[in-house]
Amino acid sequence: MLEQNGLEETLVIIATLNEETGVGHTLTEINNSLANPLCLVVDGRSTDRTVEVAKEYGAQILFQKGIGKGDAIATAIGHSAGLNVKYVALIDADYTYPAKYLSAMIKVLDENPDIGMVCGNRLNSQYKLASMPNIFHIGNKFLSLTHSLLNGVDLDDPLTGLRVVRQEIVRNWCPKSKGFDIEVELNHLVENRGYRIVEIPIEYRARLGEKKLSPKHGFTIFKRILT
Repeated sequence: MLEQNGLEETLVIIATLNEETGVGHTLTEINNSLANPLCLVVDGRSTDRTVEVAKEYGAQILFQKGIGKGDAIATAIGHSAGLNVKYVALIDADYTYPAKYLSAMIKVLDENPDIGMVCGNRLNSQYKLASMPNIFHIGNKFLSLTHSLLNGVDLDDPLTGLRVVRQEIVRNWCPKSKGFDIEVELNHLVENRGYRIVEIPIEYRARLGEKKLSPKHGFTIFKRILT
């Protein structure tokens, strides 16, 4: 059972699997960026100290029964339907996405009721992408173009792991995606609910800890775009 002190406006969902190196830094940045966030770590049976570190930094913990990032987010959504929060933020635990942008993203939602989700755009011209290997940069560009042409959701960085969405959109959402294709499914959900999605430029850092994403995940994401 998740505990809420009545002050939190934003639920921050962080999927983890052996992220003891980055999760503490990530939670520190979240708490520095937002006033009274409810940080929820959904752990996929880590074998390191991820859960212990997350607890030390004030996060609440859920354990997923399945595997994959999509399954972790589905677990969090299923347990948070009764919470009284305005927004749900998603961020990776590896410290690649700067949480300092969350407050600006929430400000966009506060000021624009027709916008349902704000995404952090890594593939912008404002910041250099030195931390993203070329194969992933090229793959993201290809999937972005495919996403726009086939699904009509025009985003520069549709696979970004940093985003804030209105809770009313995801409250009763039951994602089909089990892995990294969860972002594509969420994009479709927001558009189908009649809301706009906007992007803001963000920096992207080298990850802390072992990389989970590999080129093979691109095929799963591509299949999700086609469905």
